[in-house]
Amino acid sequence: MEAILVDTDVASFLFRRDTRAELYRRHLSGKLVVLSFMSLGEMYRWAEERNWGKPRRQQLEQHLRNFVTRGFSRELCRTWARVMAQAKRNGHELENADGWVAATAVLHNIPLVTHNARHYRGVDGLKVICGNGRAGGEAPGT
Repeated sequence: MEAILVDTDVASFLFRRDTRAELYRRHLSGKLVVLSFMSLGEMYRWAEERNWGKPRRQQLEQHLRNFVTRGFSRELCRTWARVMAQAKRNGHELENADGWVAATAVLHNIPLVTHNARHYRGVDGLKVICGNGRAGGEAPGT
């Protein structure tokens, strides 16, 4: 089964039933939908910061079961370091969290579905699918 990595923003749109989720559903249909450990942590962080009650946290847990999570490995750490350095050399500094998401996509050679393609500029070889429907290609600015 073909895999696709979902950025935190898209996972959030799907969870909140945000209308922007509709921009991405066709890219996810019939695919193994993957979430980086970083995105998983960010979503749990929102529950903590917003002091969600038990019912909302249970909804989040149910939502997160829709994803396969890719976690830590030494190879992922090496890929993260390479992605961060590449982006910087290419004139685009990545946020650490975005670097982990990008590294997950690069390591597993799967496209990244994101609403914020600009966050991933400068990452060599990263295939990005953004909200405007543009699929394939590399991150803008590479």
